Amino acid sequence: FIAIAGKDFVTVAADTRISQGYSILSRDYSKTTQLTDKCVITSSGMVADIETLHKNLITKVKIYERQHRKLPDTESLAQLLGNTLYGRRFMPYYSFNLLCGLDKNGAGMVYGYDAIGSFDKLTYGVQGSGTSMASPLLDNQFVGHNQMVKTLADDKQNVEDAAKDIINSIAERDIYTGDGVEVV
Repeated sequence: FIAIAGKDFVTVAADTRISQGYSILSRDYSKTTQLTDKCVITSSGMVADIETLHKNLITKVKIYERQHRKLPDTESLAQLLGNTLYGRRFMPYYSFNLLCGLDKNGAGMVYGYDAIGSFDKLTYGVQGSGTSMASPLLDNQFVGHNQMVKTLADDKQNVEDAAKDIINSIAERDIYTGDGVEVV
């Protein structure tokens, strides 16, 4: 799956296949969960760990909302996810995550995580079995060649079309990716 931040949006595209070895276990599994009206998480890895992590985060968002009478912002959720993953570092969730949303100013942001909670703010992110194939395509489309100043994408439709094309390109070469593309 991939996520691309824009000036006032974030586009997340994820395939819907769950597989183990050479077996396809599901062709219509959603890897993306909405945490707030401005933030989603998408994950790859072990399905049971992903579902548990997503449910725990949804619960923590609801508790925060009841205590503070407002939803947490994306930056707070990014720190919460890092702390949650780090708290399980000796028996980690086998999940690799992208937390995507809008910041306080309405600009898109993507946070990429490893399994034990280290994270970084990115203009785009990619996780999963097709990472090595998607990274060069994203570099070419959204980083710009030899540009000193990086800017966020501003055309939502072009970003969505590129995300779909990249996922489809990966699905042609990676047996663990495919079936459908869910765009959020």
